[in-house]
Amino acid sequence: MRAGMYKATTCDIEVSVEPLYLEEQSDPAANHYVWGYRITIANESERTVQLRSRYWKITDAHGRVEEVSGAGVIGEQPVLNPGDSFQYSSGCPLKTASGVMVGHYVMQTNGCDRFNIEIPAFSLDLPDQLRTLN
Repeated sequence: MRAGMYKATTCDIEVSVEPLYLEEQSDPAANHYVWGYRITIANESERTVQLRSRYWKITDAHGRVEEVSGAGVIGEQPVLNPGDSFQYSSGCPLKTASGVMVGHYVMQTNGCDRFNIEIPAFSLDLPDQLRTLN
């Protein structure tokens, strides 16, 4: 079930996120809930950039926080020329029926300047529950 689209633009680079509850991979009786999310990064700037690393802050419904960081995304460090976009899918398990994710990507220009672009906060909620940013 489609949960909605979240967007943020930093330095003319737009990040769109579409979360999706993965019922078939979840087991609520065991407090195991899994969401997938599809991210599109669109370079609307006039410079070539490369995604170097990511940072995520994941908070569950009980306020427990997990921070995740690392090189690239899904094993890639894509280069985006002006007008290019890159899309990937990933997932997040939680021990609660809702949560929120937020973060940033570290981008680098071909001139070696590094800067952060925002990943919009997005809510992870069961399809039959009211969507809220926790």
